Amino acid sequence: MAFRYELSEAQWSRIQDLLPGRKESVGRTAADNRTFVKGVLWVLRSGARWSDLPERYGKYKSVHKRFVRGAVRGVWDQVFRTLVRDAKNEYLMIESTIVRAHQGAATGRRKGGSDSALGRSRGGLTTKIHLLCNQLGEPVDFLLTAGQAADCTQAIPWLGERSMNAVLADKGYDTDAIVQHIEASGAVAVIPPQANRKTQRPYDKTLYKQRNRIERCFSKLKQFRRIATRFEKNKGNFHALVALACSMLLLR
Repeated sequence: MAFRYELSEAQWSRIQDLLPGRKESVGRTAADNRTFVKGVLWVLRSGARWSDLPERYGKYKSVHKRFVRGAVRGVWDQVFRTLVRDAKNEYLMIESTIVRAHQGAATGRRKGGSDSALGRSRGGLTTKIHLLCNQLGEPVDFLLTAGQAADCTQAIPWLGERSMNAVLADKGYDTDAIVQHIEASGAVAVIPPQANRKTQRPYDKTLYKQRNRIERCFSKLKQFRRIATRFEKNKGNFHALVALACSMLLLR
């Protein structure tokens, strides 16, 4: 990227038609979509408060209002889902990371239902990001849960009927149900067995080394400071920021 908080011409050309507010789209026409998106990216990358948004991006209340409106409508999620359509899934990697929530994320009234994806874990009040990556280390999908949610409880419904040759995961996903689900889909489970297994199941140790790519993907995601720490009270708003951060990784 040419500037830390900016969008290159190539990046903008890939997402501009996915956003509402264009002249040819139905509804109200936005003044400057590109400036608006750059303003959201400034907050996402810097981790600053919305009220600290530089004036060159417009009035912060207007930018924040448009961002929230897009989050409710699923705009940011749609951008991400569109960018991953051509992702190559020779094999998939699944992992999670803990995001510590700022004290402000737990105070006040939260709209959007009781599921705030906030919970108590070893790190205090936290949210867990479950991530699915392809063999290139690119994000394919993600979901949010409370921090104390066990990784293995999300794997089967999340993997669903996806097509892949193998699934790479750490010991936290070593359950008979998960292994059987992966094998039933025609894929190979590249998951180290738990030490307490009576029969140690073999796995491809050479292929398993590639799992470091999903760890590097998490490292890139947390360079966006609004992802490294959760400030949003609303789960939908935090989900939208994660979707935008994943989109930016795909645009690199």
